[in-house]
Amino acid sequence: MRGEFSPRSLLITGASSGIGAALAEIYAAPGVTLRLMGRDAARLEATARLAQSRGATVESAALDVTDAVALSACLTAWDAALPFDLIIANAGISAGSGDGLEREADLRRVTEVNVLGVINTLAPLLPRFSQRQSGQIALMASLAGYRGLGGAAAYCASKAWVKVYGEALRLTLAPSGIRVSVICPGFVESRITARNRFPMPFLMPAPRAAAIIQRGLARNRARIAFPWPMAAMTSLLAALPIGLTDRILQKLPKKT
Repeated sequence: MRGEFSPRSLLITGASSGIGAALAEIYAAPGVTLRLMGRDAARLEATARLAQSRGATVESAALDVTDAVALSACLTAWDAALPFDLIIANAGISAGSGDGLEREADLRRVTEVNVLGVINTLAPLLPRFSQRQSGQIALMASLAGYRGLGGAAAYCASKAWVKVYGEALRLTLAPSGIRVSVICPGFVESRITARNRFPMPFLMPAPRAAAIIQRGLARNRARIAFPWPMAAMTSLLAALPIGLTDRILQKLPKKT
């Protein structure tokens, strides 16, 4: 496990925009094979063309991670042709309710994409990784998974699940030589954050976020949380008594 890991065959879900597209660009290089997934075929094709222009071999599939059957068929075929050595389960969506309750449809959709999407992505590949006793898995959680926030119950809960699952999976798979990292970004420029109508402290461009993630994965960081001032504040909020943090967080604007 020592030394930095340099993957040559990668899967990136949610690669059509935001962090996913930035990760595809930063990993693209001659000798690297990228398999990219996203729901929007046009944006995904743009990401693929950019990665190809940087010398990478690229295959893409416009699939929804909630389609377990189609996802499994595609992933197992890709892995059989050229085994993955890094999976970045990045696909995710957000929803908010402002000061009211979140709609049932939003609760279900966020959970299906952010939680079941991770399960659907990993389920076909984990046995193959275990058999090879090698590889790396990166799960996209969020600093929002450290503490429930008003108006974003489904998103916070889904990212908390991803965070804790990834931490447990790291312990489970370490004896097999498989690396697992949990990524916990704060606000990163994307189609999701573009909808926010409230101040977003330490808002970060997606390429900078991708560089931090790439560096953390190369060093096998258990948790890649950034930007550090917001990560520190979030950790403190999670550690303080909930009665105190309730009073603090009630004053913050709610996600719409």
